[in-house]
Amino acid sequence: MNLLFVAYKPTDTSSNRFLSSLKRKYDNKKAGFTGTLDPFAKGVLIIGFGVYTKLFRFLDKTPKSYRATLWLGANSDSLDTEMIENVDIIKEITEEEVLKCIKSLEGELEYEPPIFSAKRINGKRAYDLARAGVEFSLNKINSTIYEAKLIHYRHPFVTFETTVSEGTYVRSLGRIIAQNLGVEHGSLSSLERLNEGSFRYDNEKPLDIKKSLNIPMNYYLGDEDNIRYGRVLALEDFKIKENGTYWLDNGDNISVIRLIDNQVKYELGRIPC
Repeated sequence: MNLLFVAYKPTDTSSNRFLSSLKRKYDNKKAGFTGTLDPFAKGVLIIGFGVYTKLFRFLDKTPKSYRATLWLGANSDSLDTEMIENVDIIKEITEEEVLKCIKSLEGELEYEPPIFSAKRINGKRAYDLARAGVEFSLNKINSTIYEAKLIHYRHPFVTFETTVSEGTYVRSLGRIIAQNLGVEHGSLSSLERLNEGSFRYDNEKPLDIKKSLNIPMNYYLGDEDNIRYGRVLALEDFKIKENGTYWLDNGDNISVIRLIDNQVKYELGRIPC
């Protein structure tokens, strides 16, 4: 079975464990997902079954949007409620100040990722090293914050939504908001991914792969049997001849090709749709 859909991962379960439950539900052992969510987080997870897992790199997965609630004063090394050590009682801040601080995130942002992250340090995951008590440092990273907006503020909880580039750590954004408000500590009490690019949750409704690809369509003007049997393709037989990656509509199938240096290379053969 080949299937592509958007699932909704609940909190308090890993992405891998959630995928295992979907494998049982759909009775299919070959499956994968994009954009791992921590057990603490919930929300959108793109799921592929069968050969559709090969399409992940060609999907329109950015930008991503999240809704998060920041607990001002909560001190946690994981920057969420998993490892809270103590909670500071802080003076109430005006909503105007909070709104201004959140909007100031928009644009290019350089910051430190959380030590409890999936980044690798000498081949090991940062969160494994952190749990083992190993001291290490992470290089700063850059993210684009396309939009940041305040949803609700009831002291000491700040709920905000943000649309960001791939690889952004929303837990770090929460820490930045707290520090910019003059609060020493701040951790997320909830985190939800609302979408990955054009993908939103819709009751696991199967997606049309022809409408889900983030690469342009090209047209092969030669003998269709050449594609059907995986033969060598000539550049002059394509409507678009510029270098790039394209998909071809073969009726009940699609193919993905790459044009480079006057050559045509198959990225993916015939994928049923």
